[in-house]
Amino acid sequence: MIEKHIVLEDIDSVVFYGVGNSHLQMIKALFPKLRIVARDNVLRVIGDNEQMALFEKTIETMRLHVLKFNSITEEDILDIANGRTTKGDAVKDVVAYSISGRPIKARSENQQKLVDAFDNSDMIFAVGPAGTGKTYLSIALAVKAMKEKQAKKIILSRPAVEAGEKLGFLPGDMKDKIDPYLQPLYDSLEDMIPAAKLQDMMDKHIIQIAPLAFMRGRTLSDAVVILDEAQNTTSAQLRMFLTRMGWNTKMIITGDMTQIDLPNNTRSGLREAIGILKGVEGISFVEFNKKDIVRHKLVTRIVNAYEVHDKATGHREGAATHTGNG
Repeated sequence: MIEKHIVLEDIDSVVFYGVGNSHLQMIKALFPKLRIVARDNVLRVIGDNEQMALFEKTIETMRLHVLKFNSITEEDILDIANGRTTKGDAVKDVVAYSISGRPIKARSENQQKLVDAFDNSDMIFAVGPAGTGKTYLSIALAVKAMKEKQAKKIILSRPAVEAGEKLGFLPGDMKDKIDPYLQPLYDSLEDMIPAAKLQDMMDKHIIQIAPLAFMRGRTLSDAVVILDEAQNTTSAQLRMFLTRMGWNTKMIITGDMTQIDLPNNTRSGLREAIGILKGVEGISFVEFNKKDIVRHKLVTRIVNAYEVHDKATGHREGAATHTGNG
């Protein structure tokens, strides 16, 4: 008889054990010759060598399933115990899974180009209108890279542009003032990582969300770094950000040239960078359009209506909010 302690690393043990420990009871029934005691995220197991080896293999496969899908069902447990492919694993080309188990995958040709560019390039510019999934898919790629241990950190950033309000007059401390700018990034992460696990990863700085100004002076290594809303960066800000890149790091820069909120006569750093960096080896550019919009069907109609309006009034792209953004 031997005794082993198995740690359920990187997953929510509540999901693993099931509601009312239903999954745990099922596991015990599948291995009647073993004595299994669970405490927090540790399984204490007593039994013979042969049964122990099979149990360890099964539990590790279950753990990886929960890590990948954020969920597990009794059917999945039976499939894993019998060496069969689960329904989830049978689905192809999935980038990540939401906390409800919904597969996140490319839903358009240009979204697939972004997925392919992430595999082949260290820096990607993803530019296009609202609702095309640029940011959400980028974060899904970052979550996948971290789960597969291709990256140790995820760093998400946005420029804090004061569109009509001054930060100093907003209530609360600095975090309270800044968080509204970063909320869309939190929303995407909360859809892919269970709340308790996400908070733990943020507390340990494995996942970092910060305004662009906080990137100055840093070297970002072993990470997936995403700069969102890059159309609202100045030339100096974006140049500073791009040169933060360290070893074993991938950067994704997203933006929408029709939603520039910079002051009048301030050139968008994103537009300038695309012009300068076109053709540089190791950098990919993915251009989204209204055909890629995956939000409510009205979003496509709204984008179309504004395009017609801009052409009729002579507005240049990127001048929808302020004129003179070039």
